[in-house]
Amino acid sequence: MISNELDAEDLEGVDPDEIEGGDELYEHHRIVVDRGQELLRIDKFLQARLRNTSRNKVQEAIRALAVEVNGVPVKPNYRVKPQDTITITLPEPPRDDRVVPEEMALDIRYEDSELLIVNKPAGLVVHPAYGHWQGTLVNGLAHHLANLPTGRNGEIRPGLVHRIDKDTSGLLVIGKTEFAMTHLSNQFFHHTIQRSYLALVWGTPPGPTGTIRGHIGRSVRDRKVQAVFPGGEQGKPAVTHYEVLESFGPVTLVRCVLETGRTHQIRAHMQYIGHPLFSDATYGGDRIRVGQNTGSYRMFVENAFQLMPRQALHARSLGFVHPTSGKQIFFEVELPDDFAAVLEKWRAWASAS
Repeated sequence: MISNELDAEDLEGVDPDEIEGGDELYEHHRIVVDRGQELLRIDKFLQARLRNTSRNKVQEAIRALAVEVNGVPVKPNYRVKPQDTITITLPEPPRDDRVVPEEMALDIRYEDSELLIVNKPAGLVVHPAYGHWQGTLVNGLAHHLANLPTGRNGEIRPGLVHRIDKDTSGLLVIGKTEFAMTHLSNQFFHHTIQRSYLALVWGTPPGPTGTIRGHIGRSVRDRKVQAVFPGGEQGKPAVTHYEVLESFGPVTLVRCVLETGRTHQIRAHMQYIGHPLFSDATYGGDRIRVGQNTGSYRMFVENAFQLMPRQALHARSLGFVHPTSGKQIFFEVELPDDFAAVLEKWRAWASAS
């Protein structure tokens, strides 16, 4: 693959041990430096060529021996000269932005010429990304639909106007035309989409209803986790409304309505108020948070974790204006088997206590 424009994702997660000890390496980029190029440190040179990356990430790739000049690994302070040949090799093969269609049993709850509604099972990744280039919902949609629209500004996100986490189940709306995607995206942008989720949380949130407000952005300690910044110093505004539906003592079933749609919004907001989702390993819900961590109760909870080894979150309903008819339409889907089984288990425990 030969390119004069680099993408920051190509250097994501570069590991020196992986580079030096890998069985096979793949050339991602080859750059022949222009004749008029002035002497410049290679880390600065590559930073200028990379989109949305940092000098530190470039230096990590160089230290991992992923960057060579004229066939020889160099240090970050190497000065690029005219006609140098710079190559970047990584243990992952170069990714292809084309979505490969894959036959998949999709649970389609509605479909017309403009859109379709899919009930996504837990465990299914929505969009191809690093480590998940195949077997995603989009791969299945590409097989089901011959010509998916690309998305806003040419983004490679076929048909998608929103997403839900890999281990969250429930409803997604897919735009089948550029017009439908734009129309639906505008509804999400202006917060006119009606979305509700069912969540099982530890403890009992305050009051029968409540609203959680707090900016959400990447945690400064763990980039894979979203954090709440109540002062708005980082992240983007986020608002979650909740309603208590059923209490079982240690855990509570709540209905959450999103006013905004930030990454991990319900999971991060519920953790922030001290009520993480049941079985949510990322946000601390995969251990006993209420009750004694001993005896038969401990065994009961561990069995419940095994029954539902993912966060207890389900995208229950979607309501929006149809792009062409202009009518308000609404969809609701039942709980998946694992969520329903865990609820019955807690109901039985609560009635026996």
